[in-house]
Amino acid sequence: MQKWNNITEINNAWNAIRAVLQNNFTFYEIKEIVGLAGSDVTRISHLQQRAGGGASKGELITAIDNGFGQLQDKSHFISVVVEEILRRKANLKSELQHYLNRLGLTVVNGKVLPLELLDTSELKELPEDAQQELIKAIERFRDGDLSGAITSARGAIDIVTSRIYEEKRLGDPSKASFQEKCKKSIKALGVIDKIKEELTKSGWSQVDIFINNFEGALNQAAYVMQSLRSKMGDVHGTKPTLKPLVYDSLKWSAIILRVLE
Repeated sequence: MQKWNNITEINNAWNAIRAVLQNNFTFYEIKEIVGLAGSDVTRISHLQQRAGGGASKGELITAIDNGFGQLQDKSHFISVVVEEILRRKANLKSELQHYLNRLGLTVVNGKVLPLELLDTSELKELPEDAQQELIKAIERFRDGDLSGAITSARGAIDIVTSRIYEEKRLGDPSKASFQEKCKKSIKALGVIDKIKEELTKSGWSQVDIFINNFEGALNQAAYVMQSLRSKMGDVHGTKPTLKPLVYDSLKWSAIILRVLE
């Protein structure tokens, strides 16, 4: 079954990746890489390089393009190709990122994701123990799994709040709602007080109004994420309506995680 929710994105990703393959690998290295990624290499077995003749790399890539169009799981194919490219030549990461970024995509841990959902520079600012779960949330959203995206986005925050509950001795996190865990964790870290202090020092006007709205926004974002997850199974057939809410929730989860860092 085709995974990515946007066929244009997956085709754009392959366009960038194929350029890296053609420019940086030999004829037979390309064959090996796409074979490991699940392409049926028997369809291109007739293409051989020979002294004074044979097929060119361009012809090989064109044949691979035809096979790519027939693949059932293109996202898995792309992920493995990217992993193999970077495993063999890690120095190609910047070139690959450059090509993908121009198409609104990025590569994180061997996964090609929409850049609008996760900038790699943002990831570095988030708690390390939550990064993998957030990447999973974005990958699920990309593939159209809205329920799974919310579950993983919440899971990323749960990892951090559970750690904070333990470190700050806030009680049993399993007995608190998601919204309550977020609120108590933020308070335990003294984040709001620190922001208020810095704004006051900088001469910010109406600090209290700003802080009250900022704190309220975080609390409301946590509530929306909590409600979406608990009600997701009751809203069959409304994906077009839910998608923008889930998208916003992924952004909110990154904001909450940054605050908790």
